[in-house]
Amino acid sequence: MDNREEVREFLTSRRAKITPEQAGLPAGPRRRVPGLRRSEVAALADMSVEYYAKLERGNLAGVSPSVLEALARALQLDDAERAHLLNLAQAADGSDVLNRPRRRRTKDQWRPHRSLQWTLDAITAGPAFVRNGRMGILAANPLARAFYADVYAAPGNQANLARFNFLDPASRRFYPDWDLFADVAVAILRTEAGRNPHDKDLHDLVGELSTRSEEFRTRWGAHNVRHHGTGTKRFHHPAVGGLTLAFEGLEMAAEPGLTLTIYTAEPGSPSEEGLRLLASWAATQNSDSPSTTKNAGR
Repeated sequence: MDNREEVREFLTSRRAKITPEQAGLPAGPRRRVPGLRRSEVAALADMSVEYYAKLERGNLAGVSPSVLEALARALQLDDAERAHLLNLAQAADGSDVLNRPRRRRTKDQWRPHRSLQWTLDAITAGPAFVRNGRMGILAANPLARAFYADVYAAPGNQANLARFNFLDPASRRFYPDWDLFADVAVAILRTEAGRNPHDKDLHDLVGELSTRSEEFRTRWGAHNVRHHGTGTKRFHHPAVGGLTLAFEGLEMAAEPGLTLTIYTAEPGSPSEEGLRLLASWAATQNSDSPSTTKNAGR
């Protein structure tokens, strides 16, 4: 796959983030570029300037693991960025073919196994749902459907959290820390683009969001990636108010490319009571609400 532009922009953006001081180098006068010079990265990675310039032009095909490790060390990449660099290198030489998630063009081509839905429905203390790398919700327990009522309410969202984040005004109310959620959403999509660069539905989603949202377009150009496995987030649900919830994201071994996310509240906290109220509110809603939504995850 020709992903030279992606590689070039990623390496350039990482180089621009590191100051000479952070790299243990003298700043020196008359610096005309942000961050490090190519020659400085080359020296830190113990390679020639010409060779590093070739890499930064996007030519990662056939690059050895030791060179990638030296480059990651010189650019001070974190774990997510290192994995992204490796994915870009694998895509460049075609060695990613066995690691690609199985193709899922639309949600209509995938249904949760009965046992998976039973597992989700058995989780009653907090929202639990399965999403793909495009941030499309593919399956959920009743509490998650109530929790994401705004996401499901607008057909244009297509049960996609990234589309909700950037295109639905309701997200500004639901996410008190909207900028943080926006950063995370784009980083997840950028990570998925490196891991699965052949996903046409992902390309279509990125194109749609880039066209319709300047906030998305600016963040996408930053080339930030991240691992999103655990943490705490704040929400404001229209029915129960503020919630502070911890989450765990679990990669599904039986379904490569999908993630099971579970939200919980600290025992005895106001948010735990809020989830109980949310469960009561959900029980008053339409009991035959579908567990999945048409076109989710596109």
